[in-house]
Amino acid sequence: MPIEVHPSTEVSGARRLILLGAVLFLLGLLSGLVTGLMANPRMGLSAHLQGITNGVFLIALGAIWHRVNLPPGLKSLTFWLFAFGTSLNWLMTQFAALWGTSMMTPLIGAGHNGTAAQETFVTAGLLALTVAMIAGAVLLIAGLARQA
Repeated sequence: MPIEVHPSTEVSGARRLILLGAVLFLLGLLSGLVTGLMANPRMGLSAHLQGITNGVFLIALGAIWHRVNLPPGLKSLTFWLFAFGTSLNWLMTQFAALWGTSMMTPLIGAGHNGTAAQETFVTAGLLALTVAMIAGAVLLIAGLARQA
């Protein structure tokens, strides 16, 4: 049985994803300008790339949002999981670069250490965004696979 979704809600969700994607893309570009000022410039480059790739992902998701066939509550949850996960991905990578944390990123963070509080903060953020992105991806795949 097809799920009835009000067209204005559908368009609004898609537009918000595209707008958030464009903002995240811009933040990624701006991050690239300050990588050399970070405690860990290589992690700064990662933050730059996270902003760009997550921004493009959200723009693409907005373009196909009308094809995601989920009940309204699950579709809203999917939206918020991706909005949260992509934004936090850029933000936590920025903090990791700024503070030089390395607990969760031992390869790119080698030779850098943040304070215990900074390491805990970045670790919690990275774990939270990982759960959000995986859950969002599972819901997205289910919504794309579901027959209308």
